[in-house]
Amino acid sequence: MQWRTWDLNLKVRLFGELITHTFFWMYFPFMALYFSDTFGKDVAGLLLMVPPLLGMLSNLFGGYLADRVGRRFTMLLSIFASTSMFALFAFSPSPWVDYIAFIGIGIAGALYWPASSAMVADLTTEENRRIVFATFYTAMNIGVVAGPVLGSFFFVHYRHELLLACTVIELLFGLAIFFLIKETLPDHIRQEKAKERFSLAQQFKSYAVIFRDKVFTLYIGAGILVAISFMQLDMYMALYIKEHVFDQTLFAWKDWKLTVGGTSAFGWLMGLNGLLVVLFTLPVTRWFAHWSDRNSLVVSSILYGFGMFFMAFTTNIWLLFVCMGVLTLGELIRTPVAQSFISKYSPEDARGQYMGASSLQFSIGRFIAPITIGLSQWLSPLSVFSVILAFTLVSAYLYVVLFRMIPSKETN
Repeated sequence: MQWRTWDLNLKVRLFGELITHTFFWMYFPFMALYFSDTFGKDVAGLLLMVPPLLGMLSNLFGGYLADRVGRRFTMLLSIFASTSMFALFAFSPSPWVDYIAFIGIGIAGALYWPASSAMVADLTTEENRRIVFATFYTAMNIGVVAGPVLGSFFFVHYRHELLLACTVIELLFGLAIFFLIKETLPDHIRQEKAKERFSLAQQFKSYAVIFRDKVFTLYIGAGILVAISFMQLDMYMALYIKEHVFDQTLFAWKDWKLTVGGTSAFGWLMGLNGLLVVLFTLPVTRWFAHWSDRNSLVVSSILYGFGMFFMAFTTNIWLLFVCMGVLTLGELIRTPVAQSFISKYSPEDARGQYMGASSLQFSIGRFIAPITIGLSQWLSPLSVFSVILAFTLVSAYLYVVLFRMIPSKETN
């Protein structure tokens, strides 16, 4: 699917999400440090447990709204809420107001994504959906790579100005959505949903129906296991690199050499991951375009698991780069396929809710993922990495099982 053939809705959102995501990552990675310095590590640790839980609920509510009142309305509600929260953050009189604004920004962002994903699915065909999702994923990761680099300067030295810029950028994106983007929720679905009574009880009833779907529940279970493993990039893998990868030469030329180890080695590995995602998301999506959803999800889990597992056998930075390349390939194969599968599998009148419920695999995975840090106190690195590999292999098996439960046409 060529860029020039994209619907205007997609073009506007791709550019807008690239810019807003870059600004988001200019401040977000530094908030844990900011709250730790302000409130102390113990209090900050407790405070930072709240936003993911509220975000989980907001994600579900966002999916419900996207299916009931529309994708465009839900995105506008999210954008203008985040604009208000950024303004509050910029002019905050106290650290506690900072924290409230931070929570508000997270809730608003979680509200946005189910509607965003549902709109992509509304405007694309099955054969083009993977490449469009992959393009959005690439744009998001450009922000992930560029944002922290810029934020390391602007958040520290110009925090007020940065937050004001975030406020303006969010406002401009909201105006672009208001004036340029059209609703994609079919009218007959909106009219049918309007007949239903709007209440929290109705929302929970809708999601109860979704989670009685055995295939979808199995999909969420497999996704949680993958998410637990994926989250180890900045959890156990970070700890392993810091404790076991000592200073060594990365590059040398004549009398000059670049030495990395510990935290710096971790930074190089994460930088490689980000670079590979930005450069190869679209090529890998095209290379594997003819693979079935089943094969793509199974192979991606296996690649990710073994890429992580083999790190236990080396502390050589170049071999660790190879391991990072293997697990990143698994990530690149999986991401657009996972989004495409949900949009294909979900009923048209519940697409937003399925997208919102699908996000639970990442929320729950992040909640469980720190267990590996605790295990590392009693187990060797090889044992911990074996546990991570086991998660991915079980997820691969669950994907095989779930695709046996649905018609063969859904596995393509």
